[in-house]
Amino acid sequence: MKITEVAFSIYAVTDIKASRAFYEGILGLKTNSEYDGSKSENWIEYEVGKSTLSIGCSPDWKPSETGVVVALEVDDFDGFVAKLKNDKVTFFMEPQHYPTCDMAVIVDPDKNKIMIHHKKALAQ
Repeated sequence: MKITEVAFSIYAVTDIKASRAFYEGILGLKTNSEYDGSKSENWIEYEVGKSTLSIGCSPDWKPSETGVVVALEVDDFDGFVAKLKNDKVTFFMEPQHYPTCDMAVIVDPDKNKIMIHHKKALAQ
């Protein structure tokens, strides 16, 4: 037996409308499915490659500034960072450039951290 993939990741949020504006409007994610269980519980799923990133509003789950960070792979790091800065997104970690990758960390409306990442092609 072995683990074959990450099925999905979830960020807890407090305001589903503000969070959707961020994840859909600013990050450009497309809704895969949504669940509206009640006025206090909502879940939205976004397909990201072969995985799913979800946001959820529930009285049982709370956002965390010190929780897990999902890294989103982008095809144009500098362009994506420029767009985020233009949209006045808060950066927890300014862009960093390493031999194997570029990365930056932003925060959503609940201060959940999200990494913007780009793998560099390795020289052969």
